[in-house]
Amino acid sequence: MNIHIEALEFDVIIGLLDFERDRPQRVIIDLEASYDYTDEDFIDYADMVFLIQKELKEKRYKLLEEALLGVKTLLCTTYPHIQTLTLKISKPDILPLCSVALSNSWNFS
Repeated sequence: MNIHIEALEFDVIIGLLDFERDRPQRVIIDLEASYDYTDEDFIDYADMVFLIQKELKEKRYKLLEEALLGVKTLLCTTYPHIQTLTLKISKPDILPLCSVALSNSWNFS
């Protein structure tokens, strides 16, 4: 089974620059995770969204790399039956001419 969370958008403090530490900026999260589904062993996507938002809002990461790894660790700890995970964090407003993003994929099976 694959779960997709696409275009999860909210404001957080994330980044190294002074102005990034002073006021929240918009991020967009995209996620895909695979797992073996059973009646007792499923992933609650609403809970997953809540966990991602809570992690990023509370930790106030300086680097996208740290944020990506923090979300990965949280999700894999909460849902140990995840077999593969792909995460992408975008900062669409940091540069005037483009959106920047960082992504990674992991295989745990």
